[in-house]
Amino acid sequence: MIDLTRRQALGAGLALSATSMFPRLARAAVPVRLTSVKFGSVSWLIETLRAEGIDKKHGLDLEVVEVANNAAAPIALLSGSADVIVSDWTWALRQRAKGDDLKFAPYSAALGSLMVPKDSPIKSFGDLVGKKIGVAGTGIDKSWILLRAYSRKVIGKDIANVAEPVFGAAPLVTAEFKGGRLDAVLNFWTYAARLRADGAREVLSMADVVKGLGISPTPALVGFIWSEKAVAKKSVPVDVLLNAVADANEVLAKSDAAWERLRPLIKPASDAELVAIRDYYRSGITGAWRPEETAAAEKLTNLLIELGDAELVGDGTRFDQHLFHT
Repeated sequence: MIDLTRRQALGAGLALSATSMFPRLARAAVPVRLTSVKFGSVSWLIETLRAEGIDKKHGLDLEVVEVANNAAAPIALLSGSADVIVSDWTWALRQRAKGDDLKFAPYSAALGSLMVPKDSPIKSFGDLVGKKIGVAGTGIDKSWILLRAYSRKVIGKDIANVAEPVFGAAPLVTAEFKGGRLDAVLNFWTYAARLRADGAREVLSMADVVKGLGISPTPALVGFIWSEKAVAKKSVPVDVLLNAVADANEVLAKSDAAWERLRPLIKPASDAELVAIRDYYRSGITGAWRPEETAAAEKLTNLLIELGDAELVGDGTRFDQHLFHT
């Protein structure tokens, strides 16, 4: 008969063996709470993670925190309702200047574009003088700020002073553009892709604007953001999420069938629109953040500070290379 001490020892040995052989079965995975806008590009990524079994492969327990719009994501992070969000690193940099310990890893380098109707007489940037331009967002939207800087460099004038900007939410300025009430529209990449599929023509991409300002390579402006202390305290496996995202993006970069599966989420008006969105997304897939991206981000930050854009960058904001997760 086995005595209690020996029985306990054997039990402990069996438990140790199970833990070493099946580590994911031995302890429950800590969930990662990630924000997502319904039908937005992050939702496409999440659907791919799950449909391809990538979450299970990595032992990722992903909890989706749906938010109404992109502006609501930072609120979710700062309030503790989410562990990870997708937002601009310019916002995260401003928060670090205020004392927050945020970290950033790239999600997408896809940027918006300046679009005109296919039969528009506008052929170059200089032709926008005197025209009515729709701008998705507000007067402090980073794309508009950068376009103004580009304007000063290319035509020697601030486009805000020689054209008529009309600011509004992306769906609103898109509708105004389609209705013929705008000569051009500066919009986010998802809307630009849909407009291109509908026949609109790209005059200038924001990637070209960034390059034209002497910043290369173009750093991803949008990425995953989290609090370093908060995820460490709760042992939230952010690196597991990032590795799973890389695998999902590899699928989306190569598989057209994966994009067909996303059709109900994307809701394209045509096959051409699905292809345009797919191609825009693929163009923005990034690798790991490198020192070259850090240097480019520093140049971009200093440019925004020089432009006096205190509301976008923030008073007292200085570049902090420790923001970027490498």
